[in-house]
Amino acid sequence: MIAITGATGQLGHLVIDALLKTVAAEQIVAIARDPAKAADLTAKGVQVRRADYGDAAALTAALSGVKKLLLISSSEVGQRTAQHRNVIEAAKAAGVGFIAYTSLLHADRSPLGLAQEHVATEHMLTESGISFALLRNGWYTENYLASVPPALEHGVFIGSAGDGKIASATRADYAEAAARVLTLDNQAGNVYELAGDEAWTLADLSALLSQQSGKPVVYQNLSEADFNAALLGAGLPEPLAALLANSDAGASKGGLFDDSRQLSALIGRPATPLAESVRDFIAAN
Repeated sequence: MIAITGATGQLGHLVIDALLKTVAAEQIVAIARDPAKAADLTAKGVQVRRADYGDAAALTAALSGVKKLLLISSSEVGQRTAQHRNVIEAAKAAGVGFIAYTSLLHADRSPLGLAQEHVATEHMLTESGISFALLRNGWYTENYLASVPPALEHGVFIGSAGDGKIASATRADYAEAAARVLTLDNQAGNVYELAGDEAWTLADLSALLSQQSGKPVVYQNLSEADFNAALLGAGLPEPLAALLANSDAGASKGGLFDDSRQLSALIGRPATPLAESVRDFIAAN
């Protein structure tokens, strides 16, 4: 059986959708904090088991009979190391034979503050004795699409990424890659640096928004501190504002760039182009 943590999250749900194309539903275990939110998966025949990252005993029970596990990194930045340790120790206790982990692009040399907990988790996997593969995911295109509505409204897209190139891909692209690694043989020890096929700057994104919406949008580059302040002023919680500003600053140093095209090679098709994602987002909103 194949299990997925965080199964009701955006990425987890997409991974299960991808798995269902080639894996029988009864061979998939969706691990969710609230099984009620996975009613649609239950209806498809997927096994839904209750556990969260903080409950080691529940995790061990939920992983009973599981051979392969996708450990999707916790959304609780600052608590990830302890939570991921719970999952890895539970997997070892349950006899899981293989773990795929959603890490961060070039985590071992990334300038992003987010990298620290990912690197700690990678070390825990190395020390666990369990076979594993690292899915070092780049940035989700959706992370920037969330800022499109205010950019179109005000004619300005703000950030602190400078001229840094961002090789993003969609959640669906990364989900398909995870599903592939979970179903392919001989994946132990693989480290995938996963990113989109094309790299772009926030100025490029702004120009694309202007072109596709018919509304003028320019990119305004801010310091990390000023961007953080702007995000706080827009109502974002302080930890999220700091994370986004730091990640943009990391992008200015090359932290979100990769041109190896390992993602498209893994999924057997081109990664979703930025222009396509922008077009679909504008059409839906």
